Amino acid sequence: MSTAVIAPPDLVDQGIPWHYGNPLAEQKALSAGEAVVDLSNRAITKLVGVDRLTWLDSLTSHSVAGLTDSSSATTLILSPHGHVEFELHVIDKNEITYLISDVGTGPKLREYLLKMRFMKQVEILDSPELAVVFESVRDFDPNNPTWLVPVEFINSGITPSGSSAGGDAAKYVKVRPQVFNGREVIINRADLPARLMDRFPAGSWAYNAYRIAAGVARMVELDHKTLPHEIGLIGPAVHLSKGCYRGQETVARVHNLGKPPRRLVLLHLESGDLPMPAPGDLVKLNNSEVGIVLASAQHFELGPIALGLVKRSIDLSSELLVGSHKATQEEIVTRDL
Repeated sequence: MSTAVIAPPDLVDQGIPWHYGNPLAEQKALSAGEAVVDLSNRAITKLVGVDRLTWLDSLTSHSVAGLTDSSSATTLILSPHGHVEFELHVIDKNEITYLISDVGTGPKLREYLLKMRFMKQVEILDSPELAVVFESVRDFDPNNPTWLVPVEFINSGITPSGSSAGGDAAKYVKVRPQVFNGREVIINRADLPARLMDRFPAGSWAYNAYRIAAGVARMVELDHKTLPHEIGLIGPAVHLSKGCYRGQETVARVHNLGKPPRRLVLLHLESGDLPMPAPGDLVKLNNSEVGIVLASAQHFELGPIALGLVKRSIDLSSELLVGSHKATQEEIVTRDL
């Protein structure tokens, strides 16, 4: 395995390899289903106790109470106003529920869960002895807790998520620009070096380019007012007819009666030696602010790309300005819901 290169200090993914010398080849290996990515900076929280699934179901946006052994799901914790606060990758195995959350979110997540435990029979445990790897295949590892990417991310259907007066989840994303195929596997941290030797090692640069090209946003990229409708998570992470949870009224109101104010787009940036846009950079149309950048990457096929969250009213044919880059848009979340 080649020597790992650490990420520049301005990137969110610290503590894991940025690349191993050839990030474009690493992207090709991910696309071919041959690569493994060290995601050991992700937080892992364990829930133990007979109430763990029904309690978690009552707090979050998707239906997780019926998870069976070795199954997985994606769910959100929303604010009272329906904005995304946490994205959880949920696995239930051997009477333990594992929650994978994005880098830096573990302490705040556990603090919130502890406040909401009340008299339920559930323990909430930090798990520093465990680590996460991403592998670009989509099947369960029989020996380790495994989260599978939602079927929507591979353009292969819709996660069972009910419907309501506004219809079902299919109206938000017709097709993703590319597929984001894979799984997150929880292993003992001591076994991480050996696991990285089993496949072609890829760094966070390749991983992020792979998911950006498929229109998959990360929790750490979102601002405080992001609605799940805006980023294509109705269906993959939000059930439309489950029981009550915090933020449900906003989810229902926007789905049934309104339209989200912003929509996720893939931005194709002009090539050249211009610096890549950073998260939070403004997206402009005719010198007016119309959105923000969530993430950007140099892709092995598409060149410089970015995820943008832009006003829903902006026409798809409009050429935008992202930092110093001219940019065209590719639809992810549908403009005309």
